[in-house]
Amino acid sequence: MTQFLPPNLLALFAPRDPIPYLPPLEKLPHEKHHNQPYCGIAPYIREFEDPRDAPPPTRAETREERMERKRREKIERRQQEVETELKMWDPHNDPNAQGDAFKTLFVARVNYDTTESKLRREFEVYGPIKRIHMVYSKRSGKPRGYAFIEYEHERDMHSAYKHADGKKIDGRRVLVDVERGRTVKGWRPRRLGGGLGGTRRGGADVNIRHSGRDDTSRYDERPGPSPLPHRDRDRDRERERRERSRERDKERERRRSRSRDRRRRSRSRDKDERRRSRERSKDKDRERKRRSSRSRERARRERERKEELRGGGGGGDMAEPSEAGDAPPDDGPPGELGPDGPDGPEEKGRDRDRERRRSHRSERDRRRDRDRDRDREHKRGERGSERGRDEARGGGGGGQDNGLEGLGSDGRDMYMESEGGDGYLAPENGYLMEAAPE
Repeated sequence: MTQFLPPNLLALFAPRDPIPYLPPLEKLPHEKHHNQPYCGIAPYIREFEDPRDAPPPTRAETREERMERKRREKIERRQQEVETELKMWDPHNDPNAQGDAFKTLFVARVNYDTTESKLRREFEVYGPIKRIHMVYSKRSGKPRGYAFIEYEHERDMHSAYKHADGKKIDGRRVLVDVERGRTVKGWRPRRLGGGLGGTRRGGADVNIRHSGRDDTSRYDERPGPSPLPHRDRDRDRERERRERSRERDKERERRRSRSRDRRRRSRSRDKDERRRSRERSKDKDRERKRRSSRSRERARRERERKEELRGGGGGGDMAEPSEAGDAPPDDGPPGELGPDGPDGPEEKGRDRDRERRRSHRSERDRRRDRDRDRDREHKRGERGSERGRDEARGGGGGGQDNGLEGLGSDGRDMYMESEGGDGYLAPENGYLMEAAPE
């Protein structure tokens, strides 16, 4: 197919010119001729240095050794700084430490966005506050996350110490403790290697997360008696009270979980009961509808039977006077049965309703009605023919009463048979129909 392409496209498939051959510029290494053959190093051994005069080899420092050296140097520098600051640190002569130390409360782990007014609102519930000192960084001016609150009465400080620990302020739970710098002998702050708690002892397996204000092992080992023996007893009682409170909280949580489970099971049972009740109500509604449909069907059949009886009676009334040669009755002209007959307004309205209902039925119901009406019509025609033959042979029955009063079930059957000889009323439209030929 390429021969049918235009020349401009065929030029794209044309082969290029062959590559010209050019001789190499120089010979390959194996083609070169060496004037001086290779030789060993034996002639040069005497030029080497004597191993006994060589200096010892130098060993380079590895990465792990370098990191360990820097860590040791950092620790040494920090120890020197701590020793220098310890010589200068005197909490009793600190200008920022003012007021009574036994009325001052230490609050740590404070949110950096918490203001002094917020702290005052939270801690004034335990008693009137005399002064609040929030600690800020000297370099950046930002808050350090702890403060000192001085109460006017010592009992208020004790109340806050017992009840305010772990209180959530601005999304963080604060740590509340007494001021130990001026009340505990040999006390040192955290920045100088002291403090309480175990959050900075080492790794995750050594550190602890709970509050360290009850951990007195850090300063009990130091020489000198504790200046607050009654506070130690209070601390022990407070620890026992908190343990009991934790047990009560756990028991309360277990009861709540059990009650939640019971409520959940009760809700599930209620839901099942409501579902079953809805199903039962639906079944009752369906049964009620079936009953109402059956009752309506029975009522309809009863009405049709009465209409047939009434229509059959009217036909007999019209036939007997004609046979006897009498004049028509006074109720109206021939073909009418009075105001209550099949041609009356009430009967016509019932016929229209009946036709409307029948038009809404299904095809199966209409077919069944047609078959039933056809059978009934055929039977009535046969009975009417037999009754006519009997009357012709007997020659009587012309003056018989056509009323239905006082007739039993046998009388009604005879009435229907006698009236079916000459005609009957059709259940579809109420008009007088002729009987079937014999």
